[in-house]
Amino acid sequence: MRKRVVAMKICDYSLLACLVITLFISCFGEAREFDVDGKANSWKIPSSPDEFNKWAEKTRFQIGDYIVLTYDPNSDSVLQVNEEDYNNCNKAQPIKSYQDGETKILLDNSGPFFFISGANGHCENGQKLEVKVLSPQHSLPKDHSPASAPVDSLVEFLPPAPATASGCDGMKFGIIGGFIVMFATFVVLALV
Repeated sequence: MRKRVVAMKICDYSLLACLVITLFISCFGEAREFDVDGKANSWKIPSSPDEFNKWAEKTRFQIGDYIVLTYDPNSDSVLQVNEEDYNNCNKAQPIKSYQDGETKILLDNSGPFFFISGANGHCENGQKLEVKVLSPQHSLPKDHSPASAPVDSLVEFLPPAPATASGCDGMKFGIIGGFIVMFATFVVLALV
């Protein structure tokens, strides 16, 4: 009888350990969300024509990240377009069209993504965005010396910048929560 109780406790602890590990792994895998231009309700004609792209150039996007564009759905929309349509502000054949007022777009592959406003005249006044997503293999070459590299190539190899939007806050909470759960588990196991 005693062996059976011990076996049940070991099984319970194994199950608890698996749950804790699963929770911990899921905390580290959380995607980041970026409000366009670093603030809510910013998808509108910017104060300077290249404002959105200056923000995007400073942000290191990775596969699995999201960009969030908030706007008045009664007067604007977001169109994902190809590079030529982006450069010409052509709204005729978008890849995707969003009109919900709070558009959350998954960056699901590496390379550039192009977005323009669907409202007349807005793209021509600078309401457009190019997002460059880093490839998974993107890393600093072993023989690359930052001291001798030109400035343009250094920018290509900078590590990802931390997210400034709500996704980062969620990740911090998830990591801290994961450590607390793991610590509590070890305390419980030690007491038994």
